[in-house]
Amino acid sequence: MGHFAIAGGSRGIGLAVSKKLIALGHSVTVFSREAGEIPSNESAKHIVHDFASADEIPTAHLTGPLDGMVYCPGSLDLAPVHRVKPESMRTAFEVNCVSAIRFLQAALPGLKASTERTASVVLLSTVAVARGLAMHTSIAAAKGALEAVARTLAAELAPKVRVNCVAPALTETDLAARFFTTDEKRAAMNAMYPLQRTGTPDDIAEAVTMLLLPGSDWITGQTLGVDGGMARVQK
Repeated sequence: MGHFAIAGGSRGIGLAVSKKLIALGHSVTVFSREAGEIPSNESAKHIVHDFASADEIPTAHLTGPLDGMVYCPGSLDLAPVHRVKPESMRTAFEVNCVSAIRFLQAALPGLKASTERTASVVLLSTVAVARGLAMHTSIAAAKGALEAVARTLAAELAPKVRVNCVAPALTETDLAARFFTTDEKRAAMNAMYPLQRTGTPDDIAEAVTMLLLPGSDWITGQTLGVDGGMARVQK
């Protein structure tokens, strides 16, 4: 079975991806600040690393064949444009784009050594790139850059490594917990989507896992929206 490196794989979407891969018989090496709910068994290894820092990524844990890599860390700093600070723009860009590139650079030798026909990289974007959403300046700019990087790398690393993005809308994770603090808030969020509900980590993990595994080996350079229809559908 395969071996996958997951940045931010101990909480939220990353945790859901980790659990799904393990359930399918694969092994994961998770890089995050805390182990969280990562299973403690031979299928999962946790490496402490903060992707918001400039610390060197511990590449010793990325040696050997890697069949795929996922980058999940992100930010959700919402503000009207007149209050957007240069520092918040830089921070969003560092966490969402620069650190993703650094993680891929560290994993690249292992990805190129994969025994699969193609290794797979999946990066997490946001619906705010495809659809203009008020107060999303920092995150839309950073994730928009990440989508451009994904297409560039898909061209550069083909045919050995595939690179795709998954672009969720609002998903019920710790990062978005403030939008679900009351039944009224939850109902208002649900009403924004053609499918009448917000996303769950498992919704996103299904798409990420599909792009990681060989059944998707003719897909690269794409952004897959997993957003309840928000970006493309008006009800």
